[in-house]
Amino acid sequence: MENLEAELKQLIIDTLELEGISAADILSEAPLFGAGLGLDSIDALELGVALKKKYQIHIDTDSVELVSYFASVENLAGFVISQQKKNSL
Repeated sequence: MENLEAELKQLIIDTLELEGISAADILSEAPLFGAGLGLDSIDALELGVALKKKYQIHIDTDSVELVSYFASVENLAGFVISQQKKNSL
């Protein structure tokens, strides 16, 4: 899971063109939005599209759990893994 978290951190940096931030600067358990990394709803949309492309996963935008999936890199990694398992069935 650590490798996936590192990949996701780099994906966030590359997709959102975050300058002056390295993957090591992003704590896996830190919030991605608000007081954490400071992402906003537009960033969430861009990140969602990048996740769909890279990991071929489905993101249900009507899901009540969506906010919790995008809360941190740690949660995002768990979501990606669960979606990949679901796709492989």
